Amino acid sequence: MESNENNNVRGALIVFEGLDRSDRNTCVGQMISSYLANKSQLDDQTVHQLFSANRWEKRSLMESKLKSGTNLIVDRYSYSGVAFSSAKGLDIEWCKAPERGLLAPDLVVYLNISPEIIDACLPVEAVEKQLKELGLDCITTTCRKGKVLSSLWLR
Repeated sequence: MESNENNNVRGALIVFEGLDRSDRNTCVGQMISSYLANKSQLDDQTVHQLFSANRWEKRSLMESKLKSGTNLIVDRYSYSGVAFSSAKGLDIEWCKAPERGLLAPDLVVYLNISPEIIDACLPVEAVEKQLKELGLDCITTTCRKGKVLSSLWLR
């Protein structure tokens, strides 16, 4: 990590990918929220540019915080934007272009969780129920195969 003028260590930019959240406090964030709530119709290029603009809007603040030694944890970043937009058929190089020059993360954590398990619209109780059902299904399947459950844990 680099040091700042006061010999303090620069903060780390940590990105969590795989969750669905957006910033609702800025003008761009409000436009994104309106789109996500199906209150406005935008084409895919405009949506991509809005999300990118939101990241650029926060860049200076993020850079300042990092230089002061603050660690930042970000819920989604450029990677998701490029992935989602290119999956909709937009050219991947076109999708990457507005992201160039943004702050590079020090660490990216990808939460590889099945969409069947995590749904941002589900209440916690529903997710807990799904997890219990999946757990019971795994236990039942294991027992049917004749495996002793205690052998699943290392000693």
